[in-house]
Amino acid sequence: MNTDSETAGIKGVAFMDGRWMPLAEASVPILDRGFVRSDATYDVAHVWKGRFFRLMDHVERFQASMAGLRMSLPYSAQQLADIMIECASRSGLRDAYVQVTCTRGLPPPGTRDPRLCRNRLYAFAQPFVWIADEAQRREGLRMVLSRTQRIPPESLDQRIKNFHWLDLTMGIFEAYDRDATVAILPAADGTITEGPGFNIFVVKDGVLATPARGLFEGITRRTVIEIARDLQLRCDVRAVHAMEVAEASEIFISSTAGGIMPVTRYEGRPVGDGSPGPLTRRVEELYWRRHEDDALCTPVPYADQAAS
Repeated sequence: MNTDSETAGIKGVAFMDGRWMPLAEASVPILDRGFVRSDATYDVAHVWKGRFFRLMDHVERFQASMAGLRMSLPYSAQQLADIMIECASRSGLRDAYVQVTCTRGLPPPGTRDPRLCRNRLYAFAQPFVWIADEAQRREGLRMVLSRTQRIPPESLDQRIKNFHWLDLTMGIFEAYDRDATVAILPAADGTITEGPGFNIFVVKDGVLATPARGLFEGITRRTVIEIARDLQLRCDVRAVHAMEVAEASEIFISSTAGGIMPVTRYEGRPVGDGSPGPLTRRVEELYWRRHEDDALCTPVPYADQAAS
């Protein structure tokens, strides 16, 4: 049972397998395979200034992840979107992080057959989550190349968002142990993949590059690729070797949890002149400007708006 000290200050609203409740009271059954086997998939969208950014893109990706894990829910794409909108609306949060999760569910007593489980939907809204704090977004992050390899896509398709985070979590510990804020995880062949909750872009001679394999293909990453196309900037989606990161003139990461964030030190050395680069700042500016585009945004109907 959660103690008062553990739940104190938790803000938000949850939808737990058909029921609404304060986020502080939400829980998953201990025998749910999502808990005991990491047998789950999820997706996260954010609300910024009262509007979801690319909501249906997140819903469609969530549905694709469920299909990849042979899961299904009795909700249409629009119904899933409506639940996420309702989470944000009930929470009252104008800047929020909204997650939907599908777990395998509870197996019938005496069996471990995943085909016999009823898949369950959980969703919640909480205050906006930042990978980097304000000072780090302004001055840049410190990154290291982790010694922990990313789980290979031959074992688990990383395009399916999942809870297999132990390799990523070890990368977080390693970053802190080495006086850094974030880590990027390598593949066995010496190329890079992704970091805990973010994708990476490197810049060299005015050309962007981002890894193509062994990673979760983020919606923010997709947005950066679209921005580059609009700016007529070359953006290569390909294998990126670790040496290219060390030689980059600019590095930045992309995530729903914070947008575009500069990296100004890599493996203890300055990236470029040690300050956020001009291309990084331009992409960051255009990324947030897209949050003003009605075609990409879904407004949240809040109760206080209806009353006014």
